[in-house]
Amino acid sequence: MNKNKFTIKDLQVYLIFGVGVVLALLTQSKFLGAIFLVFYVFVVYFALNQVRQIDDYLTQRIEDLKLDFDKATEHAIFNMPFPLVITTCQGQVVWYNTPFLKLFEDEKILDEDLGKVVPALKDVDLRQTQDKDSLSIKLGDQYYRVHANVVDTTTTSSEEDRLIMLYWVNDSKYEDLMEVYQREKSIVLLVEIDNYDEVMDGTPTNVRPIIQSQVDQILNQYFHDKEALVNKYDDESYLVVLNQHNLEICRQDRFSILDTARAIDVGNTLSLTLSIGASSGDLPFKKAYEEAEACLNVALGRGGDQAVLRKENNYEFFGGESKAVEKSNKVKARVLGNALKQLVEKSETIYVMGHTNPDMDAIGSAIGVLRVAENCQRPAHLVLNQSNPSISTLVTRMKEEAPDHYEGILSGEEALEKIKDSDLLILVDNHKPSFTIHPDLVAAAKNIVVVDHHRRGSEFVANPVLVYVEPYASSTSELITEMLSYMGNDTRLTPFEADALMSGIVVDTKNFTFQTGVRTFEAASLLKRAGADMGRVRKLFEDDFETITMKSEVIHKSKIVFDHIAIGRLVQEAENSVLVAAQAADDLLHIYGIRASFVLTKHNGKIHISGRSFEDISVQLILEKLGGGGHLNMAGAQLDVATIDEAEEALMGAIEEYMEEGEKKK
Repeated sequence: MNKNKFTIKDLQVYLIFGVGVVLALLTQSKFLGAIFLVFYVFVVYFALNQVRQIDDYLTQRIEDLKLDFDKATEHAIFNMPFPLVITTCQGQVVWYNTPFLKLFEDEKILDEDLGKVVPALKDVDLRQTQDKDSLSIKLGDQYYRVHANVVDTTTTSSEEDRLIMLYWVNDSKYEDLMEVYQREKSIVLLVEIDNYDEVMDGTPTNVRPIIQSQVDQILNQYFHDKEALVNKYDDESYLVVLNQHNLEICRQDRFSILDTARAIDVGNTLSLTLSIGASSGDLPFKKAYEEAEACLNVALGRGGDQAVLRKENNYEFFGGESKAVEKSNKVKARVLGNALKQLVEKSETIYVMGHTNPDMDAIGSAIGVLRVAENCQRPAHLVLNQSNPSISTLVTRMKEEAPDHYEGILSGEEALEKIKDSDLLILVDNHKPSFTIHPDLVAAAKNIVVVDHHRRGSEFVANPVLVYVEPYASSTSELITEMLSYMGNDTRLTPFEADALMSGIVVDTKNFTFQTGVRTFEAASLLKRAGADMGRVRKLFEDDFETITMKSEVIHKSKIVFDHIAIGRLVQEAENSVLVAAQAADDLLHIYGIRASFVLTKHNGKIHISGRSFEDISVQLILEKLGGGGHLNMAGAQLDVATIDEAEEALMGAIEEYMEEGEKKK
């Protein structure tokens, strides 16, 4: 029954009441009852007639209203001022209005797949678009916000037969405004001369003002062309404010100001280098300044001569192709040495940890820290899960000559169970938590010190209490030796400890040939006076016959790419495969014409890459593209891929990208 119409049932209460009255009157008087019955029948007839008329009137009104609404809807759709298209759920165009047709000029679009007409909708499920607020589509130079509505029709028999109406609202003004906003976002840059004191000290007095004026001139000119505000607030420091659009121009020319500054030559013996830290957009000026300062610190921690930009939750690096300059000023080493001593004295227990697959530098510098703790009369533990061929000879000597140090060795799990808030964790030869022997220990420690000589990467320990990251240093062992020398007149180093620190310097300098400065030899001299013996140190690096054979095989089967880069493979997986790969990469550099070398090997389910180079090629920048890091001339990476072939393909891609970036700068 149609609930929208009046029927006799709508009056049944009144009819029943009337029948009751008639029956009551008939029992009292048949005459009165008969008269009332006739009247009652007339009333019922009249009421039913009125109900029928009212129902017919309402029905007509509803039909007229529906007709008017259909006409209004039809008029609205056909005369809608913005584009409208109707498709099937499969995306076939069944109808469109004139404004929509104008978007495609003379194209035939009826019965076509909308995904072919509008490529941006090719992989979009139109049935799901109704659940979204809208879709943003660009056609030509116009932007549209597309709203969808799934329509049920009386003729459809299934969901697949429904129609979809897509309303296209021109959003170009909003997009233009958004583009202007993005272009004009304010960016804060901090620029610092890395080696100001060293350059000035090595320059005649009469030339120093010329150097300073040239730096001011090139900086002001470079940023003036980009409509930036430049403020010099110190002899070696500048504050720059520019917009996002001009920052993109700096990014495209890869901060050519770095090369311009390095080319200054007016009698200075050292090349002048700059470091730049840039904030991201959408930040208040105070926050932007703090972020730019953090980026500048990252640039300085990586050795300077580079620009570091904040990019979402990571960093973007430009430059960094020159060798870190050795600092002649030892004030920092003295200050940080005393600070480390105070931290050790205030702590209950000291834990020292290096990187995964520790080498001689990691263990040697860790042993140096154990000496610091012993001098401060604090218990200390070396965190080491297991030995490896790189350090096995040194660990064996430790067991025999320094039993106290050896007995204090703890695994990562044991250290995690013991460490307390009052303890101090010292990370050596590494600053990345994920590269440590036990990352959970880093997360649990409340007080962390970082001592490292690798260029700082995007990953870093959160909130360390003390940081000493100096890329100019040959090794972490050199830094620890220097710090020891400032903690008291007597370092109390034993011959074994001196040998351990010396081995760290030897392994990272390749027998004092790479990354070696005056302070490296000064540290070696101190260790020599403490009892280090180069004969004993040399024995720590002796290889067995099998190792020599594996290295020879790697070199024999290596190939040359890009005319001067050697790539080798160590297919045989062995306990010392990472060590063999590193040594083979060193040996490949001895081949005439080779400027860089990479050796790949598989170990513990990952592909390890060891990179070595001369100064004109940065293996650090190449391997950073693969998630690794290190120094300009010595770096490494670990790839979580199945085969060496996949790793080599990724390496080739990184090398090509590095070479292309170098070409763009020319």
